[in-house]
Amino acid sequence: MSAPFRSGFACLVGRPNAGKSTLTNALVGAKVAITSDRPQTTRHTIRGIVHREDAQLVLVDTPGLHRPRTMLGDHLNSLVRSTLSEVDVVAFCVPADQKVGPGDKFIAAELEALGGRTPVVAVVTKTDKVPRQRVMEQLLAVSALGEWADVVPTSATDGFQVDTLADVLVSHLPEGPMLYPDGELTDEPASVMVAELVREAALEGVRDELPHSLAVVVDEIVPREGSDLLDVRVDLFVERDSQKAIVIGKGGSRLRDVGTRARSGIEALLGQRVYLDLHVRVAKEWQRDPKKLGRLGFTER
Repeated sequence: MSAPFRSGFACLVGRPNAGKSTLTNALVGAKVAITSDRPQTTRHTIRGIVHREDAQLVLVDTPGLHRPRTMLGDHLNSLVRSTLSEVDVVAFCVPADQKVGPGDKFIAAELEALGGRTPVVAVVTKTDKVPRQRVMEQLLAVSALGEWADVVPTSATDGFQVDTLADVLVSHLPEGPMLYPDGELTDEPASVMVAELVREAALEGVRDELPHSLAVVVDEIVPREGSDLLDVRVDLFVERDSQKAIVIGKGGSRLRDVGTRARSGIEALLGQRVYLDLHVRVAKEWQRDPKKLGRLGFTER
């Protein structure tokens, strides 16, 4: 008798830059979440879908939980908390290359507050970045943070135990039918994925202040008449003129590089050649303005 089919949702949670987006992409086997070495690059809950013969695991990649300093920060934290109450299992990600700190303890306390209603799997990420002894020390430190259903070390970069982690997460899912059609990798609209690809390209090699101040909105995606091209028009919003200058670069050189990097990913996503039209605009203090947050897509769930 074959094992029953399982399906459900898993939330990846952790402090900023804990490797959640990279791990989501590794588990899905395709790029569905923005990755960056800058903290707080995830702005939306991106769902990635893992298809297996015995299960369908839907991954919810959240913004990193952190102590907020702006209205945007409050919004991102509320996204995480609301997601925690809606999933079947939580993966608590802690990087192996950084000591357990106040941020990890803050999140562990939030997860303890779930009261065992949702199983939590502690995941030590980025094991490829440290020696084996350091991984063992981190596993002990993470185990001491709470009562976890399982503790799994993994590396999304070299694939170490990615399949094992998938097995563990699936084991906590309820029995049930497929939730999404076979082969579908994400339920995010194309416009959201395009915006994330542009944002990822724009964050490459910029100073620390910019990631928190950059929002990307797709104005339109339309077929060009009499051509196989798609016209994709995208607005990049920053808070200050000085940041606009950073994104554009001298003589527009940096913005052209952003367009070149983003275009290849967008064409792969949409399956067509793309003319990418980028515009950088200033929306002063948008992170602290409820109306501007709403216009830029950061609405309450």
